[in-house]
Amino acid sequence: MIKGIYEFISEAQLRKYAELAVRAGVNLQKNQLLIIHSDIQHATFARLIQTVAYEAGASNVFIDWTDEQSTKEFYLHAADGVIDHFPDWQASRFKEWGEEGAAYIHIISENLKVFMEVSTERINRSQKASRTKLRDYHAKIRSHEVRWCLLAVPSVEWATKVLPNLSKEEALQSLWKFILKGARADGKNPIKDWEIHNRAFESRKKILNESQFESLYFTNSRGTDLLVGLPKNHHYIGGRVIDKKGIPFFPNIPTEEIFTAPHKNKVNGKLVGTKPLIYGESVIDEFYLIFKDGRIIDYYAAKGQEVLQNLIETDEGSHYLGEIALVSNKSPLAQADTLFYNTLFDENTSCHIGIGNASPSNIQNGIDQSEEELQVAGLNTSLLLVNVTFGTEDMKVEGIKEGGTEVLLMKDGDFQF
Repeated sequence: MIKGIYEFISEAQLRKYAELAVRAGVNLQKNQLLIIHSDIQHATFARLIQTVAYEAGASNVFIDWTDEQSTKEFYLHAADGVIDHFPDWQASRFKEWGEEGAAYIHIISENLKVFMEVSTERINRSQKASRTKLRDYHAKIRSHEVRWCLLAVPSVEWATKVLPNLSKEEALQSLWKFILKGARADGKNPIKDWEIHNRAFESRKKILNESQFESLYFTNSRGTDLLVGLPKNHHYIGGRVIDKKGIPFFPNIPTEEIFTAPHKNKVNGKLVGTKPLIYGESVIDEFYLIFKDGRIIDYYAAKGQEVLQNLIETDEGSHYLGEIALVSNKSPLAQADTLFYNTLFDENTSCHIGIGNASPSNIQNGIDQSEEELQVAGLNTSLLLVNVTFGTEDMKVEGIKEGGTEVLLMKDGDFQF
């Protein structure tokens, strides 16, 4: 009998969700190692994924447990020097997993209250230390050298934050429905539904990649007026991606975005955020960013100004963009008309940018190019990539070709092609 948060979903439906993660998300191959990153509160789902993975032929399934309460105690009380240090033994695990050709599934949730007592400065320092030590691992993730999948389950804290006017039980039940509907995992055959979903991605990506717009121009009534220049030979990704071995997978469940990399030095104008940004377990809200020649030269947040500053000043590359994404406001998540307080979900409701590192996959043959070649092409490098939602119901996006020809790509927040 499923207990706790799982009593609001049938065992059959939960199994379909797990199978979607294993067979479509990471597309696990026979005799492949699978690493599951999960908090201990999600043990029921993690163990079900483990079972499904072994049934799919995994050589081994290792669950990398975390505990948010223990993490909180670490942030609050660990010695100051320890905060800035990511142990070599931790980094060695990722190196060995990578050498064995592991796939990775990350189970996420939200509990915005758990780290309220913690200094955002200590969290930022700790995260910077881990990103620095795991630079190679994250590079492989961004370049799709390894297969990974991110998906969510609800928590009581998250459900009542999203749906504060409902009882805990009603909120959990409703959030489960939102998650499964947004993940297209609520039907009879979610894997087949994702194959259908991917066809729309392939059609739009083909048009955008063949068009090779010189820039994208975003405007709306909230104050966004942003011209995003694109590198030559840029490449759009969305839906299913292909790893270095030619194996397809879906990194994000849900996903609605089609994205590419901006030219590092060719972003100009103002971007006004439309949904809160969750970063380091803190909330940034009612904010804007101003760009000149690609660099963020000014910014403001009515809530979380210090957190926003820490984010932007992580390194030199975090002053620039690494991603620009087109997302329709007609997706299942967008139609829910709900603020999810979770970047994976909120970013899939409308257009967004990514502050920080660009993926080599967003330029033709980029995976095979050196860092120097990618920089010359205009791709940004940074320790982080943080997505910021700025789409609205009246968002207009035009593709501008070399010579100035304008093509309407989005109107009132929806695709026109």
